[in-house]
Amino acid sequence: MGIRVQPGFFFLHVLVLFFLSFYMHLSIGVDTIFPGQPISGNQTITSQDERFELGFFKPNNSQNYYIGIWYKKVPVHTVVWVANRYKPLADPFSSKLELSVNGNLVVQNQSKIQVWSTSIISSTLNSTFAVLEDSGNLVLRSRSNSSVVLWQSFDHPTDTWLPGGKLGLNKLTRKQQIYSSWSSYDDPAPGPFLLKLDPNGTRQYFIMWNGDKHWTCGIWPGRVSVFGPDMLDDNYNNMTYVSNEEENYFTYSVTKTSILSRFVMDSSGQLRQLTWLEDSQQWDLIWSRPQQQCEIYALCGEYGGCNQFSVPTCKCLQGFEPRFPTEWISGNHSHGCVRTTPLQCRKGGKDGFRMIPNIRLPANAVSLTVRSSKECEAACLENCTCTAYTFDGECSIWLENLLNIQYLSFGDNLGKDLHLRVAAVELVVYRSRTKRRINGDIVGAAAGVATLTVILGFIIWKCRRRQFSSAVKPTEDLLVLYKYSDLRKATKNFSEKLGEGGFGSVFKGTLPNSAEIAAKKLKCHGQGEKQFRTEVSTIGTIHHINLIRLRGFCLEGTKRFLVYEYMPNGSLESHLFQKNPRILDWKTRCQIALGIARGLEYLHEKCRDCIIHCDIKPENILLDAGYNPQISDFGLAKLLGRDFSRVLTTVKGTRGYLAPEWISGIAITAKADVFSYGMMLFEIISGRRNWEIKDDRMNDYFPAQVMKKLSTGEELLTLLDEKLEQNADIEELTRVCKVACWCIQDDEGDRPSMKSVVQILEGALDVIMPPIPSFIENIAENPEEGSPTPGF
Repeated sequence: MGIRVQPGFFFLHVLVLFFLSFYMHLSIGVDTIFPGQPISGNQTITSQDERFELGFFKPNNSQNYYIGIWYKKVPVHTVVWVANRYKPLADPFSSKLELSVNGNLVVQNQSKIQVWSTSIISSTLNSTFAVLEDSGNLVLRSRSNSSVVLWQSFDHPTDTWLPGGKLGLNKLTRKQQIYSSWSSYDDPAPGPFLLKLDPNGTRQYFIMWNGDKHWTCGIWPGRVSVFGPDMLDDNYNNMTYVSNEEENYFTYSVTKTSILSRFVMDSSGQLRQLTWLEDSQQWDLIWSRPQQQCEIYALCGEYGGCNQFSVPTCKCLQGFEPRFPTEWISGNHSHGCVRTTPLQCRKGGKDGFRMIPNIRLPANAVSLTVRSSKECEAACLENCTCTAYTFDGECSIWLENLLNIQYLSFGDNLGKDLHLRVAAVELVVYRSRTKRRINGDIVGAAAGVATLTVILGFIIWKCRRRQFSSAVKPTEDLLVLYKYSDLRKATKNFSEKLGEGGFGSVFKGTLPNSAEIAAKKLKCHGQGEKQFRTEVSTIGTIHHINLIRLRGFCLEGTKRFLVYEYMPNGSLESHLFQKNPRILDWKTRCQIALGIARGLEYLHEKCRDCIIHCDIKPENILLDAGYNPQISDFGLAKLLGRDFSRVLTTVKGTRGYLAPEWISGIAITAKADVFSYGMMLFEIISGRRNWEIKDDRMNDYFPAQVMKKLSTGEELLTLLDEKLEQNADIEELTRVCKVACWCIQDDEGDRPSMKSVVQILEGALDVIMPPIPSFIENIAENPEEGSPTPGF
């Protein structure tokens, strides 16, 4: 007896199976690719925690498509791995990523031609599956034993090193995990820069350039470098080096799984570590080697000059032009520049020299024994292969095309004058004069002369006005040398005074293009002269959103002016301690505190030299139109080379903010700024000076109150500035109070770095209860006598 199936039921059954199959084809499994389930078009797979996504993507300003892995939830599209970086695709919908019958992951283009494969050897059909793990690792596993890894993207990285990945070398197979930069920001093809471990088995890594040249710790052409102690920060990174019989490798992890962190071998030649900031929705650079782009070997190519403080960074030397203009415009400067006029030496002609002032000299100089600059010049001219010379008591010449020419900033004493060889015709200035016969009467001639005078006067006026206005072009980062007469005109004869300090007065002004400035007039003797030179040579060479922008300066006779961007909301001090109609709410104060911390972190850790400000206080924090803080007044700043940990100097700064090491006479570190920052943080909380005592009692000292309430668990809202009426987030207030207490620890080793302060204020790191510093304990024990030096 058979079973009879109704035609309608059979059709419905087939329809359900069809849609089920169609749905499964679209979803491809959440994180897995199985045989017979190719990825094409806009189909993707996603890791279980939805952190990473794999599929087809197209870089900005490109018509090509690639298979890659990127962060799924980061709004800035950030690719961490690329499969077919050598062979891009024209159309993702007619291309596909799939598991072939021999178990390999393969990418086929629209013509069914294979352009990429995992290239494993397997004799069993349909024996594998691929899974995108939560770490961002794409893994090919055996279907018969899923613990067996047949291939993984972590062993074949592109430009990005993710937590859990390796920078390593297999001693048995000699295979390495090598990270190669993109060719450019919109081309994933391998670029000229590689990151690799030392194949000789040491704890060293190379940053290679075109296979042979590589960078190290600021010397060209370098050999090796290691990850510095700043990478072993238990508050953020856990960097580990492993060496055993099979392999050597570096690997790292982050302390919190919520942190998105990555190393990138950037197409600029820098190895960078970045972390994602959820609040600002951007990637934040927290570590780089080399620290400045101009330290990258051959960044601007042959005859390209590098200026760290201009836009663009690379420019061809005068008399040269880009070898490949299209690539130069796209940001790839590695091919360098070529002469617009060939040298004449080999043709029997004459060459000359053009001086390039204040640069860091190129590598590979040859020393000659001569007695004078003239003899050095003559020696170079006699050799047709000599491209440049310099003489500073000793003669050095270059016998090859020049690399690594770097312009230095005002006040940098490392600069030298380089004499660059050029064709003599390049040095000739032609002046054409047209002789005109004057036929006419005296009135006609006089009228012509008068007209010419008016035209010339107008041209001169326009040129001077253009020269003055050029100081505010947004594309120029170089400092401007202002004339005193221009500043006097801009400030209406210095009629509107913004403030006055120990070194002089500050006046408001307006440039011809309506840009507002603050002109700081300094006393031109003693400390004023020293402050002028210090400020120009430090803040004039760096740029950060939380550092005051120095536009230029005036150096005319005994007149010394520093010209800054105008900050319409004045100083933090005016909002905290003076009568001000604008009350800073708690949220604004937190943003100000975080901005100041970011600015100090940049000074301490992200400049070529560590810059210690030495005078952090509310008076030196200026607020722009959006109440974003900008650190100002760098006249007391000290530069600390990266090869040194301390600098010995005379006492600087302001009483109430000085760290104890200033008084003890020992050499200081950046932790002196951390102490000052902590003291200022207390004032941001309370809205009054730390030393402002209401009842003539030392136990009214505000930092002591904060310590007491934290240690006893008392209500912290009563510590707030009365103007806030206790309107604050208690969790944020507790965090800020703890940070302030950690910053003012007696021993500088107990104080956090500004990087850690930033991470705590952002909520990326937890902070435990701080110990009570000894000077506050002294106040608690002797409240009537007090400590002679709280805040020092």
